[in-house]
Amino acid sequence: MKKLILIILALTLLAFSPQKEDAFDTGEYFKFRIHYGIVNAGYATLEVKDATINNKKVFHSVGKGYTTGMSKFFFKVEDLYESYFDKETGKPYRYVRKIDEGGYTKNQEGFFNQNENRVLVKDYKRKTEKTIIVTEGVQDIVSAFYYLRNHPNIDKLKSGEAITIDMFFDDEITKFKLKYVGRQDITTKFGTVSTMVFKPLVQTGRVFKEKESLTLWITDDVNKVPIRIKADLAVGSLKADLDEYKGLKSPLKAKK
Repeated sequence: MKKLILIILALTLLAFSPQKEDAFDTGEYFKFRIHYGIVNAGYATLEVKDATINNKKVFHSVGKGYTTGMSKFFFKVEDLYESYFDKETGKPYRYVRKIDEGGYTKNQEGFFNQNENRVLVKDYKRKTEKTIIVTEGVQDIVSAFYYLRNHPNIDKLKSGEAITIDMFFDDEITKFKLKYVGRQDITTKFGTVSTMVFKPLVQTGRVFKEKESLTLWITDDVNKVPIRIKADLAVGSLKADLDEYKGLKSPLKAKK
């Protein structure tokens, strides 16, 4: 009888407790305009589709990046990133990385075994295969973006606090840390938008000046739309602004 009462109580609390709504759904599409200094360097797109893996419906995100105009002439970029991940847990099942960055190319596909914490990496350029042990709940570089948007603590962070996750990239696990800075209203082509500001911590070296060289602005609403990204590079700066969107779960709130 005691166990039965506890079960009924638990179910009642679950039924009436507020559930965090997913920040995205199938059909969401973003297009970013990328500037290097004052030069319009290229575009990046990110789209959420439906797919089926092992008879299970999953999210399929497709990210593309490419240079345009004179930037394409000086430094051609054609990148394709894909991720297939669980609709409930956000865990990835498969990723694709096919890139060409100024002649530097990669053509890889990874298959996650979430039950055994392993990933099979197929390198089509080198014609090799290898299995790598990963941590529980590891994300790939694309699924991590969606996982963080749905993170239950993202709205509860205080300035200086961070969310840390394990991310699989370049055949190894990296501790990816997203530090919360505060809230800020910014001017965009869609009007003035209230945002949450984050600093994804990166490695210093040839590309970035320091660990906090990246700044990310996401909308302070249920969508958590990445509306602006700025990077202070070792040489110059890069900025990406949301240029086009569709398929949001909720209307984008902007003050005209």
